[in-house]
Amino acid sequence: MDTVIVGGLHADARRAAVEHLLATVPDGVALHHDLSTAVRGTVVRTVRDTTGMLSTGDAPLVDDCACCALREDLVPELERLADGGLTRLAIVELWDSVEPKAMAEVIAAHGGEGLRLSGVVTAVDPALLLPCLGNGDDLMEAGLAAAPTDQRTVADTWARQLEYAPVLAVADSPEADDEDRALLAQLHPTARQVLIGHGDLAGAVLAGFDVEAAAAAQHPSCALLPVEADASGVSTFVWHRERPFHPGRLYDALEDLTCAAARSRGRFWLADHPDTLLGWDAAGGALCVESAGPWLASLPDAAWEMVPPVRRAAAALDWHPEHGDCCNHLVFTSPGLDRSGLEEVLESCLLTDEEYAAGRDAWKNLPPAFDTLLEV
Repeated sequence: MDTVIVGGLHADARRAAVEHLLATVPDGVALHHDLSTAVRGTVVRTVRDTTGMLSTGDAPLVDDCACCALREDLVPELERLADGGLTRLAIVELWDSVEPKAMAEVIAAHGGEGLRLSGVVTAVDPALLLPCLGNGDDLMEAGLAAAPTDQRTVADTWARQLEYAPVLAVADSPEADDEDRALLAQLHPTARQVLIGHGDLAGAVLAGFDVEAAAAAQHPSCALLPVEADASGVSTFVWHRERPFHPGRLYDALEDLTCAAARSRGRFWLADHPDTLLGWDAAGGALCVESAGPWLASLPDAAWEMVPPVRRAAAALDWHPEHGDCCNHLVFTSPGLDRSGLEEVLESCLLTDEEYAAGRDAWKNLPPAFDTLLEV
C-alpha cells in the first residue's frame, strides 16, 4: 500500500490537496489525527474516503504529548489498512503544526513489507506564505501547540514544513501575487510545484521518497540551500566567506541580521568554537543557533569512514587547502532585501586580518558570546 503524507499550516490548501488525491486515485483513504482535542487527554483519529467517514477513534496521549500519541497510533492503523488489501493509497493528512519529517521517519522505520512511504507533500496558499513566515508567535499562543512543552513558533514550524517536502501542492489563490509566487520559488527552488486541481499531484507524490536524503537536505552541514535570485521584488542573497566570525561582533549584530530577511539559514564558523559547525535558522524575527557536530577538517582521518558520503561530498565543495570545510555559508531570502546593507553588517562581524593571523589558540580565548545560545 502506498502512503503519502500531506502537511502544512495552510489548512484549506491541505484539505484541498487531500480531496484532490482522493478523487484521482482509486481505492484511496485519508487518515487524520485531530490534535486540537489533546487538552482533553486524547487525539481523535478519523478515516474517510470519497463516500464519507469510514471510522473514528480516540488515541490517548503519550507522556502528555499529542504528537507522541499520533506516532503510536499511526503505524498500526496504516498496517491495518494494508493488511485489509482493499486500500491502494493511504493519505496521511497531518494536523496543522505537525512536521512531516518526524512522521515520515516513523512510517519508514516501522512500516511492514506491505507499507511504502511513496511521497511527502506540503500544501501552500501563496498568499499566506509571507504572513506565516513573519509570525513569531509561539504555537501555544496560536492554539497550535502539540504538547504543553511545545516551544516552537509559527514561523519556524512553517519554514520546516515548507522546506522538507520535495513536492508543494499550491492552491490557486486569487489573493496571491507575483511577489508571493517569487518568494515561494526562491525559498524552495528544488521543489516540484503542482497546482491543486490543475496538475498531476498523484503522479508527483507517488514517485517515491528517500527519508535519509530528505534529512540530509535539511541538515546544516549539507543542506540544499537556495541560490542567488532576484524576481518580482524578492531577492535571495548568498553570502560565503572562508574566515570565522568574531563572537562578540556577531552577537551584537544578531538582531539586525535576524530581522533583515523573512527567512535565513545556513552554517557558520565561530572563532571561539573553531572546530564546531554551527547551524543558523531564522524566521519570524527569531534565530535558532545550534551545534551541528564537528567540521570534517577537525576530525582525524580514521573518523572519515564513519561520515556519510553526502556529508563528505558537501564538505568537498567548500574545501580550502588551509582550513578544510570551515566556512560561513548563509542565505537570506525576502521581499525588499537590502543586499548591500546586509553584506556590510556581515563583513563587519568577521575577524580582522590581525585577529585572523593570531591563530586558533588566540581565537579560542576571545570573550565568549554564544555560550548561552549553545548551552555550553
